[in-house]
Amino acid sequence: MYIIVGLGNPGKKYENTRHNVGFHAVDRLAINHGIQVTKLKHKALIGEGRIGNEKVVLVKPQTFMNLSGQSVMEILKFYKADLEKMVVLYDDIDVKVGALRIREKGSSGSHNGMKNIIYLLQKDNFPRIRIGVGKPQFGDLADYVLGRFSSEEIPLINEAIERSVLAVEAILKDDIQLAMNKYNG
Repeated sequence: MYIIVGLGNPGKKYENTRHNVGFHAVDRLAINHGIQVTKLKHKALIGEGRIGNEKVVLVKPQTFMNLSGQSVMEILKFYKADLEKMVVLYDDIDVKVGALRIREKGSSGSHNGMKNIIYLLQKDNFPRIRIGVGKPQFGDLADYVLGRFSSEEIPLINEAIERSVLAVEAILKDDIQLAMNKYNG
């Protein structure tokens, strides 16, 4: 069983912000595979189903970004899931808009949601897909990630979300190395 976690902030106010691309990736996976992500459980919206031959739980933590680890810990414990079979999708300011960076493990970088997950799990050995949202040229970082994409960025981010879904499917069907080779960049 795989746990697929998309990070974001709950509520209409944050719906189309840069910080919510992880939610959008999980929503796209759900649509593509007929999984309803509507059950409120473990401080998250979850949906159970199958992607190919793999049983999956799609997760959108509802704790707000900086406390995402609370939900992730509860879900891992409840499903008795292997950490290596959890994939986290999230926005990354250190990756250019529309690019993906897939890693088997690693640090949280500057992402507070990932910092909280790693801090609470005390481990970082789980796959992640970083979806590039770019860096602000000036201004407040929080305002930037909680802001919306420009009209020029929307096609790039939509394409990145589609590629992140294909990367998750490749991880489940084959392995993370193949996904990294095919979708990084």
